[in-house]
Formats: sequence, C-alpha cells, structure tokens
Amino acid sequence: MPRARFLIGLPVAVLLLIWSFNGAQFNFVKLGEGAVNMGEFLSRLFPPDFSKIGTILALLLETFQMAVVGTVLGAVLSLIIAFGATSTLAPRWLYYPTRWVMNIIRSVPDLVFALMFVSAVGLGPFAGILAMTLGSIGSIGKIFAEAMEQVDRGPVVAMEAVGASKRQVIQYGVLPQAAPLLTSYTLLLFEGNVRGATILGLVGAGGIGLELTTAMRMYDYGHLSAIIICIIVLVTVIDQGSALIRRRIT
Repeated sequence: MPRARFLIGLPVAVLLLIWSFNGAQFNFVKLGEGAVNMGEFLSRLFPPDFSKIGTILALLLETFQMAVVGTVLGAVLSLIIAFGATSTLAPRWLYYPTRWVMNIIRSVPDLVFALMFVSAVGLGPFAGILAMTLGSIGSIGKIFAEAMEQVDRGPVVAMEAVGASKRQVIQYGVLPQAAPLLTSYTLLLFEGNVRGATILGLVGAGGIGLELTTAMRMYDYGHLSAIIICIIVLVTVIDQGSALIRRRIT
C-alpha cells in the first residue's frame, strides 16, 4: 500500500514541479547567460574596503541588539499565545481563533510590519524590534504550540486524574517536557532575527540594512563587500554558538 501511494505520488510531484517551473518562468538558459553578469558583479566586490569599519561594527552591534530584544519579546509573547493554539490544552473556542490570528500574522511579510511601525514610531531600531516581535508570534508561536502538543500525554493524564489544575498541568507536566524543544526553537528564532534585522534596515527600521542599501545605490562595491563579510562573520559565529547550545540541551 505505501509503495502504491509512492508510485502514484511521484508522477504527481513531478508534474507539479514542472508546472511550477513554467509558471515561475524559471529559465536555465537565462541563468547561464546571466552567470557572466553575476561573475562581473562579484568581481567588483574585491578588494573589500574596511575604511569605515567603525561604522559597520556599530551598526552590526545595533543589529545584534535588535535581534536579542526582538527574540526575547517575541519568544515570551509567542509562548503565551501558543497555549491558546495548543489543541491538547486550549478549548475549541480559543484554539481556532488563536490559530487564525497566527496564520494571518504569518502571512504578512516582516517588511510590511516594519513599514507600519516606521510610520507609527518613526525611523530607527525600535520599529524593527516591534516588527520582529510581531512577526515572531506567527512563526515561532505555531512551532511552540506543536512542540507542546507532542509531549508525552502520560504524565499530563496522571496529573489531571488526581485533580491538578490547568496551570499545574502546564507548569509541571507540559513545559518540563517541551523545554528543550522550546529552547532550541528560540535559538533558531534568534538566528533568523539576526538575518531579518539586516533586511528590516532597508526600510529604515534600524540595523545594518540601511548602510547596505546605501552602499549598493552609491555603487560603493568595496564598502558593500566589507559589510557583507562582516555580516557573514556575525551570522556564522551566532550559528555555531546556537548549534553548540542546541547540542547540549537536546
């Protein structure tokens, strides 16, 4: 039976892929022709110009700080909302509206949130933090809810059988089991927010993004290359640190 489903599903998947390639106008010929232009663009990035390294490091520090605050606020709010989106904990009247709200938030790009908050509170990192926080609720909130749904029901059922309250079930039965996954997902959220903060700067929401955009518009390829290299180093260090922490807790 599984083999039959596979044999049926494989051609369907291939047809879907071909249809998507055609609809998205993916063209290998154009990709090959454009490789020359891409190579020319990359050649302009060398040598990098680190004459403005002080400005780059200051903006990278601001980007990092935005990611830290946005991750903490986003994770806390996401966890609170996730309780309402967990089918094993929340009543139906709360579960479905909470899921719908999270779906709506998740469907809106963070750049749209950033533009909204820039118009509300002005240019700067505060708008970027608010955008990251709100965007996190839609993405990581759903993952938090699914992590809590997957905990072993044995201890939870035992606690409910002896008359434990909903708060006690969550505090002593659900959270201790889900904690390693919740921590791991929060670290992944932090990594994503560091990368996301560089994009939010494109619309004036703080961070290194605005400097990156300015360098591109001014055709200052040396400065652009230095910014990209510094971003790569920061993201790599954070990725390695997060991976080390995740290995220790899982």
